[in-house]
Amino acid sequence: MDRGLWITWYDLPDSGRDAYLSWLHDVHIPRLLKFPRVLWAAHYAVDTAIKPVAHLRHTDDHSVPTGNSYVLLIGAEDAHAFAGLTPYRFSSQLSVADKKMLAMRIGERVNIMTEEARHDGVAASEREPGVALSPCIQLGSFGAGAADEDEVLAWYAFYRLPAMATLPGSVGIRKMVSVSGWAKHGVLYEFVSKQARAEHFRAHEAGDAGMAEWTKSLVPKLLHAPGSPVVAERIWPPVK
Repeated sequence: MDRGLWITWYDLPDSGRDAYLSWLHDVHIPRLLKFPRVLWAAHYAVDTAIKPVAHLRHTDDHSVPTGNSYVLLIGAEDAHAFAGLTPYRFSSQLSVADKKMLAMRIGERVNIMTEEARHDGVAASEREPGVALSPCIQLGSFGAGAADEDEVLAWYAFYRLPAMATLPGSVGIRKMVSVSGWAKHGVLYEFVSKQARAEHFRAHEAGDAGMAEWTKSLVPKLLHAPGSPVVAERIWPPVK
């Protein structure tokens, strides 16, 4: 099982972008996949035209990087599989050319997460063979006040995860907590397509006024990373 996730959000300059993407997809990712207990990788381009809903709060801490145009996710058996891949241990193994490519990332923000729980969606059977994550994802990262942590736990356990299990176009949902990085919490939604997500995501609260009110009460208490949640489409592996 892939219980560990290494997530990197970042921007890129226009100049050199194609060279960076070729290096990432053809050189760097295949190298990472050779490490013990690392299972898969997926790279996404964020639809920056989709903005977070107005009632979400975002951190104003300027020490939190703001990159959001791309998201790279690496899956492993558990979070400790990444211990040798963080800059703390891995940078000495990189060439000058590799470091130059990594330095192109702007506003790089990283979380290593461990999975708390997951539910398959109604469209789980449509998952592509041999591909770990779906063509479209929605990825949120946030913190909560100490007094609200139990409510966050209950809201995901009793409401949001079960709701995604019956939502048309939903492949699955994972709730995660952080091992390293600014955000304590993460939530990863998978959809068969961006269109399916746009058509159906908001409908999961339809017909359940009580749960909708709970969402309206809880969500403003959370403090999201810049731009969270992002909606993104997979660019590697290519969508067939």
